[in-house]
Amino acid sequence: MNSLADKGLKIFNNPFFKFIISKASGIMRKPVKIGMLLTTAYEKLTDANSSESGVDQIKGIGQRLVRLVKAYYNGSYRDVSSKTLLLGVAVLLYLVTPLDLVPDFIPIIGFADDLSLMAWFISSFQDELEKFQVWEEGTVAVGHS
Repeated sequence: MNSLADKGLKIFNNPFFKFIISKASGIMRKPVKIGMLLTTAYEKLTDANSSESGVDQIKGIGQRLVRLVKAYYNGSYRDVSSKTLLLGVAVLLYLVTPLDLVPDFIPIIGFADDLSLMAWFISSFQDELEKFQVWEEGTVAVGHS
């Protein structure tokens, strides 16, 4: 996964992604726009059809990221750094932006940059994502007791 994450790091360092980060910063102050972003990102992550386990794992973690941002904005989860939240929102924004470095309408290659960026995010913020997963599983377990 390092080579995929390395490609994601290149995207992270690209001026276009820096622009996306600035847009994410503005969106974070607007809960309605966050809601629209989360809905669109979740739909995109669930629409990808692949039986490859690596892609499925990245999709699952992407969906977890959507749930993390949602939980933060509904106030049920606050144990996340502002840097993780900002970059997570930026990654989701990049995923749903029709104008990215490689347009998604180009089969396979169009989604490769999205997957690379997700791989970078996962490798960089694994601890935060795991901490949220533990919290989420504890919340679900308590809710079903």
